[in-house]
Amino acid sequence: MGSRSHDSPVRDVRWVGRAAVVNVEGDIDLSRSAAFQVSLLRVVDEGPERIVISLTDVPYMDSSGVASLVKLLSRTRRQGIPLGLTGLCDRVRSIFEITRLDGVFDIYPTEEEALA
Repeated sequence: MGSRSHDSPVRDVRWVGRAAVVNVEGDIDLSRSAAFQVSLLRVVDEGPERIVISLTDVPYMDSSGVASLVKLLSRTRRQGIPLGLTGLCDRVRSIFEITRLDGVFDIYPTEEEALA
Protein backbone atom coordinates (compact mmCIF):
# COMPACT_ATOMS: atom_id res chain seq x y z
CA MET A 1 0.00 0.00 0.00
CA GLY A 2 1.09 3.56 -0.63
CA SER A 3 2.08 5.91 2.14
CA ARG A 4 -0.75 8.32 1.30
CA SER A 5 -4.29 8.14 2.63
CA HIS A 6 -5.51 7.80 -0.99
CA ASP A 7 -3.34 6.23 -3.61
CA SER A 8 -4.03 8.58 -6.48
CA PRO A 9 -0.98 9.14 -8.65
CA VAL A 10 -1.97 12.83 -8.93
CA ARG A 11 0.74 14.67 -7.01
CA ASP A 12 -0.71 18.16 -7.35
CA VAL A 13 -2.72 20.50 -9.52
CA ARG A 14 -1.12 23.82 -10.39
CA TRP A 15 -3.07 26.66 -11.97
CA VAL A 16 -1.48 28.69 -14.75
CA GLY A 17 -4.06 31.37 -15.36
CA ARG A 18 -7.28 29.45 -16.04
CA ALA A 19 -5.42 26.30 -17.08
CA ALA A 20 -5.00 23.36 -14.70
CA VAL A 21 -1.66 21.55 -14.88
CA VAL A 22 -2.00 18.12 -13.28
CA ASN A 23 1.32 16.62 -12.14
CA VAL A 24 1.20 12.85 -11.98
CA GLU A 25 3.80 10.52 -10.48
CA GLY A 26 4.48 6.82 -10.20
CA ASP A 27 3.07 3.83 -12.01
CA ILE A 28 -0.56 4.02 -13.09
CA ASP A 29 -1.95 0.51 -13.04
CA LEU A 30 -5.13 -1.28 -12.03
CA SER A 31 -4.48 -0.66 -8.32
CA ARG A 32 -4.28 3.13 -8.82
CA SER A 33 -6.38 3.87 -11.91
CA ALA A 34 -9.73 4.31 -10.10
CA ALA A 35 -8.27 6.92 -7.73
CA PHE A 36 -6.48 8.50 -10.72
CA GLN A 37 -9.76 8.83 -12.62
CA VAL A 38 -11.58 10.34 -9.62
CA SER A 39 -8.79 12.91 -9.17
CA LEU A 40 -8.85 13.85 -12.86
CA LEU A 41 -12.63 14.26 -12.98
CA ARG A 42 -12.45 16.51 -9.89
CA VAL A 43 -10.16 18.83 -11.85
CA VAL A 44 -12.77 19.05 -14.64
CA ASP A 45 -15.39 19.98 -12.02
CA GLU A 46 -13.28 23.04 -11.10
CA GLY A 47 -14.02 24.51 -14.54
CA PRO A 48 -10.59 25.11 -16.11
CA GLU A 49 -10.31 26.59 -19.60
CA ARG A 50 -7.65 23.98 -20.44
CA ILE A 51 -6.18 20.89 -18.75
CA VAL A 52 -2.60 19.71 -19.16
CA ILE A 53 -1.63 16.31 -17.73
CA SER A 54 2.10 16.13 -17.01
CA LEU A 55 3.25 12.51 -17.13
CA THR A 56 6.96 13.31 -16.72
CA ASP A 57 7.19 11.27 -13.50
CA VAL A 58 5.15 8.28 -14.76
CA PRO A 59 7.47 5.41 -15.74
CA TYR A 60 4.65 2.93 -16.46
CA MET A 61 0.97 3.00 -17.37
CA ASP A 62 -1.23 0.02 -18.17
CA SER A 63 -4.50 -0.12 -20.09
CA SER A 64 -6.53 0.86 -17.01
CA GLY A 65 -4.55 4.10 -16.72
CA VAL A 66 -5.07 4.77 -20.40
CA ALA A 67 -8.80 4.08 -19.92
CA SER A 68 -8.90 6.72 -17.16
CA LEU A 69 -7.42 9.25 -19.58
CA VAL A 70 -9.90 8.24 -22.31
CA LYS A 71 -12.78 8.83 -19.87
CA LEU A 72 -11.27 12.22 -19.00
CA LEU A 73 -10.96 13.09 -22.71
CA SER A 74 -14.60 12.16 -23.29
CA ARG A 75 -15.70 14.45 -20.43
CA THR A 76 -13.48 17.36 -21.47
CA ARG A 77 -14.63 17.16 -25.10
CA ARG A 78 -18.28 17.23 -24.01
CA GLN A 79 -17.54 20.35 -21.96
CA GLY A 80 -15.35 22.01 -24.61
CA ILE A 81 -12.18 21.94 -22.49
CA PRO A 82 -8.94 21.34 -24.43
CA LEU A 83 -6.87 18.50 -22.95
CA GLY A 84 -3.16 18.01 -23.54
CA LEU A 85 -0.68 15.38 -22.40
CA THR A 86 2.99 16.12 -21.91
CA GLY A 87 6.14 14.43 -20.63
CA LEU A 88 5.42 10.91 -21.89
CA CYS A 89 8.42 8.61 -21.50
CA ASP A 90 9.08 6.17 -24.36
CA ARG A 91 7.41 3.30 -22.48
CA VAL A 92 4.18 5.26 -21.88
CA ARG A 93 4.22 6.84 -25.34
CA SER A 94 4.45 3.38 -26.92
CA ILE A 95 1.14 2.38 -25.27
CA PHE A 96 -0.53 5.38 -26.92
CA GLU A 97 1.08 4.50 -30.26
CA ILE A 98 0.14 0.79 -30.12
CA THR A 99 -3.49 1.67 -29.32
CA ARG A 100 -3.39 4.51 -31.89
CA LEU A 101 -4.48 6.93 -29.20
CA ASP A 102 -1.50 9.13 -30.07
CA GLY A 103 -3.73 10.39 -32.89
CA VAL A 104 -6.67 10.98 -30.53
CA PHE A 105 -4.94 12.82 -27.69
CA ASP A 106 -3.05 16.09 -28.12
CA ILE A 107 0.45 15.11 -27.01
CA TYR A 108 3.05 17.87 -26.58
CA PRO A 109 6.82 17.72 -26.05
CA THR A 110 6.73 20.37 -23.28
CA GLU A 111 4.27 21.82 -20.78
CA GLU A 112 4.82 25.28 -22.29
CA GLU A 113 3.66 24.06 -25.71
CA ALA A 114 0.66 22.31 -24.16
CA LEU A 115 -0.36 25.56 -22.48
CA ALA A 116 0.09 27.68 -25.63
